Amino acid sequence: MSIVYSRTRVFDADTEVLERNRIVNPASSGPAVAAYRMLRTQVLQRMEANAWRSLAVFSPGSDDGKTTTAINLAISLAGGRLNTVLLVDFDFKRPMIAKRLGLTAEFGVDDVLLGRARLEDCLYHPRGFDRLVVLPACARLHNSSEVLVGPRSRELVAELRRRYPERIIVFDLPPVLNADDALSFAPLVECGLVVAAEGKTRRNDLVRTIELLVKTPLVGTVLNRSSEAPAGY
Repeated sequence: MSIVYSRTRVFDADTEVLERNRIVNPASSGPAVAAYRMLRTQVLQRMEANAWRSLAVFSPGSDDGKTTTAINLAISLAGGRLNTVLLVDFDFKRPMIAKRLGLTAEFGVDDVLLGRARLEDCLYHPRGFDRLVVLPACARLHNSSEVLVGPRSRELVAELRRRYPERIIVFDLPPVLNADDALSFAPLVECGLVVAAEGKTRRNDLVRTIELLVKTPLVGTVLNRSSEAPAGY
């Protein structure tokens, strides 16, 4: 049964935009959909074993496929019919979730953190993607690391967990080695997933990223653009 959204804003995600940005359609089939379903199952098993409900998606550097993976994982988790999912764009260095979904957002999570909007004004549901709600970011923040560890950010994360206790929350964060944002925010989530790109991510950078995240339980590592997998993962 589909959820009827009364306060969350509903938008139509443009199919061409989704295809261009390699966003999977949960109703379709193919190697990419199958790969994300496998990832969903593995992530869920590890999260459920520890009663975790919040997950951050990390990467060593830029263009490793972090945001694409975060979106597609959230879609796949929501498509399982057992979970509702909230996808949050906390990459204030380069917020991309709204753009990848073809969403023009009036307000975003940055507005919430800066006191310019209420949380309920910033939630969006892409029509056709049942059980998925998006909390986008609209603008870059120059003092992003300070904002992420500030009291309002901590209050917001606590509010999201309290308001949606049964919902899985997926956070998209800036690359770990590009700034201190991800490491600053990591203690506020229960677990993480690391994304690396074959042929781009250097082994030393991946090892360093995992070392820096030593205090954050990791549910796994995704190898993006792998030449050995037909789906690219």
